[in-house]
Amino acid sequence: MNFGPSGRANHSQPSSRLGTNPHIVIGITNSQTCLVLAGRLRTLKSAGFRVTLISSPGPFLATTAKSEGVDFHELPMERGISFFRDLKSFIKLTRLLQQLRPDVVEFSTPKAGLLGMIAARLIGVKCRVYLLRGLRLETVTGLKRVAMTVAERLTSYCAQVVLCSSRSLRQQALALRLAPEGKLQMLGNGSSHGVDTERFAPGPSCLRWSLGIPDRVPVIGFVGRLTRDKGIPELLQGFSKVLQQAPEARLLMVGWFDESEDALDASMRSQILEHPRIVYTGFVEDTAPYYRAMDFLILPSKREGFPNAVLEAAATGIPVITTFATGARNAVVAGVTGLLIPKGSTAAICAACLELIRDWERRMRMGREARAWVQEYFPESEVLGLTVAFYRNLLHTGPTDVWQAEPSEVAISTR
Repeated sequence: MNFGPSGRANHSQPSSRLGTNPHIVIGITNSQTCLVLAGRLRTLKSAGFRVTLISSPGPFLATTAKSEGVDFHELPMERGISFFRDLKSFIKLTRLLQQLRPDVVEFSTPKAGLLGMIAARLIGVKCRVYLLRGLRLETVTGLKRVAMTVAERLTSYCAQVVLCSSRSLRQQALALRLAPEGKLQMLGNGSSHGVDTERFAPGPSCLRWSLGIPDRVPVIGFVGRLTRDKGIPELLQGFSKVLQQAPEARLLMVGWFDESEDALDASMRSQILEHPRIVYTGFVEDTAPYYRAMDFLILPSKREGFPNAVLEAAATGIPVITTFATGARNAVVAGVTGLLIPKGSTAAICAACLELIRDWERRMRMGREARAWVQEYFPESEVLGLTVAFYRNLLHTGPTDVWQAEPSEVAISTR
């Protein structure tokens, strides 16, 4: 049994180096990010990498590492700014990387990215990748935004490659001068892991009955963290407007109240829990059946990297309403697989929802197009295959420009 830097038991395999198997360390700030690592860790291991996962202690770390068959270490990291705690985490992380001696590091999320990239550069890790999953700084202002911008630039400076999960995220990072253009790269058409189109597929669902939702009423779906940056306040206001014209509609919210800096206040949480037309599930491990209970998904987010829920909904054959926000706009082909609306607009949320509620044939057509689009451009095997190829190439030849055009620019026929 190993013990991580926190001194808590680590039920992973021993950390001995394995011959020619390159060792990759993947680091994240909070264990909930493990929810988007399923498949990625296992694929890298199957491709011959020795994989170690580092995260703050949390409910998803050990279970994810066990299910993916990789090593893990607990290392406390604060999401917010806390100088002394951050310094303590940095020292522990530097010592851990010295112990592990990885060939490659991939850190993502702001705090893990900053501490991990500095530590990896300091001890001379050969290949250093910062996986940019989104930009928290887009929704903050003042001195905090300045501090976060400086932190992102320092993180990018210490990385060899800044791997962006969508084209618009790459464009925004370039506009903010976070890194030189050649360092900002993107694999294929974007997304960090694609989607399992067999698991997320159209089909019957009995969930409406179990959730107390009548069969024939329109169901607007939301999947993800319930926070301000996800547009939940605007969604609630927009849904109230929808009910004025479609009083039978339901809002199915699949997710959890995230204790982050943009957390919802108590009154908004109560509104969600007590509203007679809102069905709140809390966190669910398998979201696939819930998409099949929805008529369409809405993600009124103010910032994204590349939203996985949108791809999952599209693979299930339902259209998506999302915003023109960074990252989100790359996940929908406007007017074909779903609708794009301005961020922060309750009127636009209401209008788009009513548009799809009232047009069953258009919903069906968009759903078919959405699934075909995901099957062509974002199958999990293809996206993860590009990831493996990227790291093999990085180990052998160093950073190269692998950026490609966004999928929305690829012609798609109207079936």
